Amino acid sequence: MAGSSDPKVAIVTGGASGIGEALCLELARRGARVIVADIDGDGARRVAAAIAQASGLASAYALDVSREPEVRHLVEQTADTHGRLDYLFNNAGIVIEGDARDLTVDHWRRVLDVDLYGVLYGMLAAYPIMARQGFGHIVNTASAGAFFPDPGNAPYCTAKHALIGLSLSLRLEGTDLGVRVSAACPGYVRTNIFENASVVNMPARAAMHGRAREQAAGLPRRMMTADQAAQVILEGVARNKPVILFPAGIRWARRVYYVFPRLIERQVQHWHRRRAHRPAASTPIARAARS
Repeated sequence: MAGSSDPKVAIVTGGASGIGEALCLELARRGARVIVADIDGDGARRVAAAIAQASGLASAYALDVSREPEVRHLVEQTADTHGRLDYLFNNAGIVIEGDARDLTVDHWRRVLDVDLYGVLYGMLAAYPIMARQGFGHIVNTASAGAFFPDPGNAPYCTAKHALIGLSLSLRLEGTDLGVRVSAACPGYVRTNIFENASVVNMPARAAMHGRAREQAAGLPRRMMTADQAAQVILEGVARNKPVILFPAGIRWARRVYYVFPRLIERQVQHWHRRRAHRPAASTPIARAARS
């Protein structure tokens, strides 16, 4: 049985890069035992090794969050091995961009399998364990995109909207059981998510790299770093905030959107038109619709 002096145990999915990596490093610095989980097993081992080199406690696990048995096995194995599970950070996510006319069911399924069901699998595995032990915190990485429309990125946006409802609903269920649930909603954070995004039928956009791709996505020149994002998330977790939305500009934009939705929608549409998206088809039906 774990004692109160034992280090807290945290699982972080998507822990090999970006915000996930930053969370792993910061949790270890704060004395937690971190399980770095990622589909990139080599990347997970690299992060775990960096933590160990800094005298932290970490282990690596190659994990595909879209496979429910793998997620359940990791969560249950972690709780059995260490006698507790304090945190589950459901952070893994992917992006497939494209015009909705070009996205197939397989494209949608791939994004939802990782960004929505990958989170759900973690919650289904961790929630009963935390309820039995009487404590624990589940943190689901949603996005600022959970509060705004995101044309050209509909599958990702759909998943992130769903995560808010999932997180807030389970949060209220877990209140009397000692289980806390929060949704982390980062806005402009410099990670490799756009660099690694799959782009469907947008050759010009797919050929972009680094800053050019960020500009096409409408991202600002100055963005929060992953390390800064991890600090904000962990501060929100410590305060048990239901929704951890940042940076400050995004929180203001959310307020404006609720009061003056057309202001935000016009800006989002402007960004979308700047992207290298496919124009309307020149078919008889399309021509008739425009006439």
